[in-house]
Amino acid sequence: MSTLFAKSGSMTTLSLPGLRAATRGTPWSGTVHDFETHLRAARQLAPLTVRNYLNDLVPFFVFTTKSGKDDLARADRLFLRAYLGWLMELGYTRQSISRKLSALRAFYKFLHGSGAVPVDHTGRVSAPKLEQRLPVIASASDIERLLAAPSPSTPTGIRDRAMLEVLYGAGLRVSEAQSLDISDVDLRSREVRVTGKGSKTRVSLIGREAVDRLTKYLSEVRPNRAGRRSGNALFLNQYGGRLSVRSFQEAAKKYAVEVGLDPSFHTHTLRHSFATHLLDGGADLRVVQDLLGHASPATTQIYTHVSAAQARKVYLTAHPRANKHAAPVREPEKYAS
Repeated sequence: MSTLFAKSGSMTTLSLPGLRAATRGTPWSGTVHDFETHLRAARQLAPLTVRNYLNDLVPFFVFTTKSGKDDLARADRLFLRAYLGWLMELGYTRQSISRKLSALRAFYKFLHGSGAVPVDHTGRVSAPKLEQRLPVIASASDIERLLAAPSPSTPTGIRDRAMLEVLYGAGLRVSEAQSLDISDVDLRSREVRVTGKGSKTRVSLIGREAVDRLTKYLSEVRPNRAGRRSGNALFLNQYGGRLSVRSFQEAAKKYAVEVGLDPSFHTHTLRHSFATHLLDGGADLRVVQDLLGHASPATTQIYTHVSAAQARKVYLTAHPRANKHAAPVREPEKYAS
């Protein structure tokens, strides 16, 4: 195996092998394959979600190998705490560590349920406390500039405009938009059937502008790109295959940079902005929850904080008396009696 550590400034970072390399020759390589099958078949998770689960397990397998343990059942509370401490030393963020622990808990729940380990200790360790970070949103005017960026005279520009309109208009995750088929879109009713996390299906809505852009794309671009590889995929690349998640992300970032938005702009910024703009416009929280496909209203609640923060920012900037200090109160003059 290649060197696991590399120096980057003052922080030691981990050069991780792939999942196969990390488990090759270990007693648990077959178990990992069984877990992958469980995620795909029993839990029916999306391929991207399965990949993220497995990738988040790689550091644990590396740490286990480095520690000389070849029995997953020996991962007790002390060992798991040492693993989390090791991740912190490597410079992983609290959010990243929390996600890796979540994946590890899912893995050990599967191991315990299948009888591979007698006790699951992952519930006895706590993830580092996360700082609540408000989602990054773009203003309505910024979104307008972004949507207007793709060229209306090229096939790729026509496709990208339709793609961005759907992402923002329906508030979709990029994986949801990428997996859309033509049959999932009803242009007449302006409804989109979306398959979200856990293979749960919901109906989202799109506006007239998205319908117009999709109609143009479906009539002028997609027929010329469609081929044997296309199937029923809605958004196609230039070779006729389904457009990849990476292509969605790269396109959104490219246009964001072109119109002068923050270089960290991401496809998920469109989803965050969708939710916040709805709430700013008076939409009910439960409606927004349903449109986003959130299982719990607590997940959607974060956008109410964004709206409140945005309202405060606008008030402090725009209201003529927001930052005006009151004039000092003058003492009444004393008159001689």
